[in-house]
Parts: sequence; C-alpha cells; structure tokens
Amino acid sequence: MDENQNQNQLNIELTEEIADGIYSNLAIITHSTSEFVIDFVKVMPGVPKAKVKSRILLTPQHAKRLMGALAENIQKYEAVHGAIKQTESIGLPMNFGGPTAQA
Repeated sequence: MDENQNQNQLNIELTEEIADGIYSNLAIITHSTSEFVIDFVKVMPGVPKAKVKSRILLTPQHAKRLMGALAENIQKYEAVHGAIKQTESIGLPMNFGGPTAQA
C-alpha cells in the first residue's frame, strides 16, 4: 500500500457496548433548516410510555446520503430475500411540535 492510500484510509473503532446495538421499532424524524434529528424508540405493546433509546443528528446532506444508502441496501436485500412486507403503522400521535415523519 503506498503512502497516498494510507492517508485516505479511515480506521473506525467499534466498542463492545456499541457493537451490541440498540433495538428500535419506531423512528421519529424531525428537522430544522440546519439539521435532521432521528430519535430511535422502543415501543412495547400495552405500555403507554416509550423511551428514546438513541438520537442521531445529521446535516441535511448526510440525511440525504443516508436515505440513498438505505434505499440501495433495501434493494440489495430484497433482491436476495424478496420484498419486505409493510406492516400497519402504529396509531401514535406523531406531532411533537415540529415537522415529523414516521419510519
């Protein structure tokens, strides 16, 4: 590997705690002019309260890149495993004081 390749290489560290991941079955997306906020929530049946398990803040440019990367990966997944079936959306109020979308 030459010196230029070493300069362009990014080493990413994944700690054991982060590698375990966090389960989420609801994403609440809000945005302002300068950022997108994605709150990942774990909703349990019959439990009226749910906690945000993780919050990710993105620039609009990174949010659009994430959307493209997700679309590409879903297409690859479905090519191997078949279409992902959509389930009913859960009937929760999604208006937390700003523009909101549910994923």
